[in-house]
Amino acid sequence: MKNATRAMTTPPNQPIILTPTEVLTPVQRPSRKRQAIAFLVAAASDFLSFWTVLAPPMQWLIDLVTALLLFLILGRRWAILPGLIAEAIPGMGVFPVWILVVLSIIVYDDIKVRKR
Repeated sequence: MKNATRAMTTPPNQPIILTPTEVLTPVQRPSRKRQAIAFLVAAASDFLSFWTVLAPPMQWLIDLVTALLLFLILGRRWAILPGLIAEAIPGMGVFPVWILVVLSIIVYDDIKVRKR
């Protein structure tokens, strides 16, 4: 409450500097082994999704498990969420969405490393 009172009494012409309470560490690039495992999980999921197009509940389960496994293998990546949403669209099971998600994460990480 003391900081809130101080912030409210700061003159408007003075800049307020906000400092983060916790420094976020950058997400590290997964090893080649983890990338290969993620690619195999994505390929298996896309293969199974192709054969379960007519059974949506089974396809949803496969996609949820795949998203969870990729999350555990590759870490917190926002690219996994659009992949999950794309797989929820009826008829998208015939496209290799999970393989494209994994490839996009690998390429994006490669671009980030080269920029440094």
